[in-house]
Amino acid sequence: MKRVILITILLITVFFLLAEGHDYTKKQLSARTYEVIPDEAIRLRILANSDEEIDQKLKHFVRDQVSEQINEWVGHMTDINEARNYIRKNIPKLQKMVEENFEERNIPQQIEMEYDSNVPFPMKLYDSVLYPAGDYEAVLITLGEGKGANWWCVLFPPLCFLDFDNGTTIAEQEDQKEEERPKKIKVKFFLLEWLGLS
Repeated sequence: MKRVILITILLITVFFLLAEGHDYTKKQLSARTYEVIPDEAIRLRILANSDEEIDQKLKHFVRDQVSEQINEWVGHMTDINEARNYIRKNIPKLQKMVEENFEERNIPQQIEMEYDSNVPFPMKLYDSVLYPAGDYEAVLITLGEGKGANWWCVLFPPLCFLDFDNGTTIAEQEDQKEEERPKKIKVKFFLLEWLGLS
């Protein structure tokens, strides 16, 4: 009888400890899950020509130029309509700047640049925040054939300092799931072994 009471107390204790740990984990995730991108934002998406190293470096070169220039133009603004109008009006100037930099370095790659309110973005997981796939307002830059990995950030409000490039798409996450899945850990309780129940 004492043994049954002891086992019951042990099981109730384990149950409460596990429940408390689960609740703590949920609170931790909740604290980390914050909305980085506001509802009204202007993004930047750059499609590289290919996944070759040279094309990816070129994508980052364009990223640095464009995000720096746009931040200089609208980084001090607080009104999205003002930023939107300024960026839209200056897209030709931005494209010319990048093209001239390409010419100076003898880079024979075509550049297409547009401002659109319906640029498609894939679903992306960044840190603990999931950004849903959808069409968003953005400056879209296509380098060459635009078949390589893309890079994106938020131009307004200025959030390009966040490295969204290190996030993973849901497809990438599914591919890595098997590799990242932790091995099952067998937990042994001394008391259960001592009682001969494990």
